[in-house]
Amino acid sequence: MTEQNNTFYITTPIYYPSGKFHIGTAYTTVASDALARYKRLRGYDVRFLTGMDEHGQKIQEKAEEAGRPPQEYVNDIADYAKRVWKLMDITYDDFIQTTEERHKRAVEKIFQKFLDNGDIYKGEYEGWKCVPCESYFTETQLVDGNCPDCGRPVDRVREESYFFNMKKYSDRLLQYYEDHPGFIEPESRKNEMINNFIKPGLEDLSVSRMSFDWGIKVPGDSKHVIYVWVDALTNYITSLGYMSDDDTLFKKYWPADVQVVGKDIVRFHTIYWPIFLMALDLPLPKKIFAHGFIMMKDGKMSKSKGNVVYPDMLVERYGLDATRYFLLRELPFGQDGTFSPESFVERTNYDLANDLGNLLNRSVSMINKYFDGVVPVELAEPTEFDESLRSVMTATVQKYEESLEKMQFSITLSELWSLVSRTNKYIDETSPWVLAKEDADRGKLASVMVHLVQSLRHIAVMLQPFMPESPEKIIKQLGLDKSLLSWDSLGDFNTIPNQTTVIGKGVPIFPRLDNDVEIQYIKEQMAVSAPKEVEEEKPKEVGAAEAPEITIDEFNAIDLRIATVTACEKIPKADKLLKLQVDLGYEQRQVVSGIAEHYKPEQLIGQKVIVVANLKPVKLRGELSQGMILAGTSNGTLKLATADTSLANGTQVK
Repeated sequence: MTEQNNTFYITTPIYYPSGKFHIGTAYTTVASDALARYKRLRGYDVRFLTGMDEHGQKIQEKAEEAGRPPQEYVNDIADYAKRVWKLMDITYDDFIQTTEERHKRAVEKIFQKFLDNGDIYKGEYEGWKCVPCESYFTETQLVDGNCPDCGRPVDRVREESYFFNMKKYSDRLLQYYEDHPGFIEPESRKNEMINNFIKPGLEDLSVSRMSFDWGIKVPGDSKHVIYVWVDALTNYITSLGYMSDDDTLFKKYWPADVQVVGKDIVRFHTIYWPIFLMALDLPLPKKIFAHGFIMMKDGKMSKSKGNVVYPDMLVERYGLDATRYFLLRELPFGQDGTFSPESFVERTNYDLANDLGNLLNRSVSMINKYFDGVVPVELAEPTEFDESLRSVMTATVQKYEESLEKMQFSITLSELWSLVSRTNKYIDETSPWVLAKEDADRGKLASVMVHLVQSLRHIAVMLQPFMPESPEKIIKQLGLDKSLLSWDSLGDFNTIPNQTTVIGKGVPIFPRLDNDVEIQYIKEQMAVSAPKEVEEEKPKEVGAAEAPEITIDEFNAIDLRIATVTACEKIPKADKLLKLQVDLGYEQRQVVSGIAEHYKPEQLIGQKVIVVANLKPVKLRGELSQGMILAGTSNGTLKLATADTSLANGTQVK
């Protein structure tokens, strides 16, 4: 990636508002966010764009099915998207909706410019259409008679249309590919575009529709709606003020340094988008990076298979950093990767709890034990292993920079974890517990403590693009100032002030998970996404039994108790979770409950509730939950199951 006035412009695709975002969407966005954070650390003036692609026939139909106006429908999903990105701490600078006036006005001007330049002509389109993809195909492009992108059935359509003269720019596009070998990555995606679409002969692109009206109208011909991909792709420049009264941002940040897309929309971004820009006489993006899909063991994620994983579920139960780490460490960017509950729990336990978390805990504990919590900088005398550890720190920074510039996120984290492993090995090599036995070795023992702190500080600095929360937790436990998280401080081994005091007792930043419990939990949450098959849709009687029968012994195994809520508060960055303190009569307990969307904390204080008291404790967003509060849902509204106020706390419900 090249620099231009120390600016860096990165974009995600603008996502289609067809439902909840699964981890595939989160994967794209988290990767883009990690690169944006890294560039900011390096001193770049970063512009990070994401948003929603809100026009088209599919959205109009979905809104009609929901009985709502299309604008209201897409606004609700945009609000939902912003909540998810806030939960995942995505640091975007702009969130564009293609229904915004700033975008619509610019698209009309862009289309008019195409008309004025003779790039667009009026004709008749006849061919195959995939409504979900908003894409049109020739007979030869279909795969087994279905859409080549999503595999769904296509419809035969014939209608008047405006066409963009793609053939006019075909040779110029091929030449651009040849002159700019890094324009499309991975390179295999470029080969697909050349062999499957350009060499067989680019068809002129139909760029208007008459079969629906949810979109931006063609200037001077309101019967036609501008094709959604012309509308959507141009967001990358309209968001910067292109074709507006104030194009300051456009002049500052365009061309984009990297545009991140999924492999399913490579054709639109590497063929149509560059040609549109050529027609506008604008520079092309410096790089289009197309990543692969997150696959499941049984294929692609699908609600019908019951294997969809949602990012908010992972964040709320396991924390933001564990979720972001897994997505970028486990899955090789640019290739397809596989998600499984087992791999998620293993990564969290082995990489985060065992390797990193344990390294921090051991270091803080030894400084407290051997030096009363003060990092002994002034006492340090070198050991034979110090230089080796410092050289690994220096080498890691270089390898980290090289791989992250290439957007090899998994490799970058692998290099960083080599430093984590090397630092753990350094403890075994130096054996501080042996050095502590002899006063003559106290200087060497001090050097070990200093080097552990320095290595952890280096790790914390380099974790920042990937994990928004853990670096500050590490620095805090080490007693260091946040200024030592700057990128420029890397490689400086004399940054720890005298009399630096670590915290008294380290708190594990990644509690170890119960393998069996958490694997089962994730599988259950995935199964929730599967539609339930029924033989026939019939009205159900209120109170009709829907759960399997259980024996009286199974029921008696559930310990239901009356309790009073004594305190309640929200959990930061967890929109659905409340932390409640409950009085069970015989003890006080903390319960975390996903009812924040239905109750405010002050509404719950003093309520008599029913608690499942013998449920195995779990940690949700790092908070211990010792039980479950009973509640029920009717017509989308959740209500707590409350108890008579005359029942004493601790009373067992029979």
